[in-house]
Amino acid sequence: MTTTPDPAERKRVYRRRRIAVFGTLGVVLALVVGGGVYTANALGAAVPAASPVVEQPEPLAAPAQALDLPGFGGYAVGAVGFDGLLAAGEPDRPMATASITKVITALTILQDHPIPAGEGGPDIEYTEADIDIYWDMIAQNGSVAPVEAGSTLSLKESLEAMLLPSGNNYAISLANWAYGSEAGLVTAATTWLADHGLANTRIADSSGLSMDNISTPADLVQLGELALAEPTLAEIVSTKSVDIPELGKLDNSNKLLGTHGVDGIKTGTTDDAANLLFSADYAVGEQTVTVVGVLLGAENHAVLREAVATLLDSVAPGFHEVAPLEAGQELASYETPWGDTAKARAADGASLVVWSDTPVEVEVHAKPVTVAAEGADVGTAVVRSGDREITVPLVLDAEIDDPGTWWRLANPDGLAQSTAQSGSE
Repeated sequence: MTTTPDPAERKRVYRRRRIAVFGTLGVVLALVVGGGVYTANALGAAVPAASPVVEQPEPLAAPAQALDLPGFGGYAVGAVGFDGLLAAGEPDRPMATASITKVITALTILQDHPIPAGEGGPDIEYTEADIDIYWDMIAQNGSVAPVEAGSTLSLKESLEAMLLPSGNNYAISLANWAYGSEAGLVTAATTWLADHGLANTRIADSSGLSMDNISTPADLVQLGELALAEPTLAEIVSTKSVDIPELGKLDNSNKLLGTHGVDGIKTGTTDDAANLLFSADYAVGEQTVTVVGVLLGAENHAVLREAVATLLDSVAPGFHEVAPLEAGQELASYETPWGDTAKARAADGASLVVWSDTPVEVEVHAKPVTVAAEGADVGTAVVRSGDREITVPLVLDAEIDDPGTWWRLANPDGLAQSTAQSGSE
């Protein structure tokens, strides 16, 4: 038996089918349109940065160096390029400097009359007035160097006569030549001392004969470093003897010269004490360390030399080379959410010469990385000891590549987080 469909029921079925078809089509269109927007956003979004996992090296420090210190006087020992004093006894005690004063005289004159490298400087004519100065110093039991009326010496030769045998007469003659009088030299030297921060040093004459020439061990270490920085003066004080035709052979009064590493600087003698401002060079690894020190107030020069030699022999082994970084050393690592990995390595090695138990530290500064080529600069490692430091670049040992289309489409949360972070920066 055939049943004739109810027209009203047929209408309702049609209506349901139409809603279903167009509803499905709407969903499809929404997915297509919405998916296109999502795909575009995902492919154009920034990827999250990989944060470094830093491996901070431990500080390095050697045991403290044992020193054989003088049991008398005032003393101080430093080293060129090193902070502070390595050893000291009464470093701020004012004491008579005696002929160490001649170093101040020489530096003051050379500031106003510099001598070009390899030259002797201006010529100086010596007269009967200089002969009178010579005999006056003899009468005062001062040290002298020979002088001849009518002779002409270069400034360098004159400084040699003042510094090597410690000729008081040449200190006075040079003051007269350069400044018209000893008083003129004292004025110029006082200004020089102030300009160089030697606040505890006083100069009363050009030779050091007066007991009013005073300084402290700490100041004298600075003076020694300034002397070594002046090429002409550094050359003279390291010379054992010179032959000057008009004067003959002049010997250096520093009898430690050439022993225990000593290569300068100046003796000083009063009626009561023997003094020495000294320098010494030591090879440490591929570098040379220059020690500068002073000992004031020894009973005599034999006692002085023994004390300085013993002190230096204990100081020298305290310098050592530390290499806290090697080229290629791993200092940080990276791992991205999409699986790329790389190491941040030191581009170069680094080493420092340090004194005694001074610590050497390495401070690693690695930056977050998103996409980077192999060899990219990703930070620095700072090697530090005291106020000395070396900065070494950090470089990647592998490429960190873009994650690609599939990872981007499959990781909306990671991209959204990266975009939020980027927007907040």
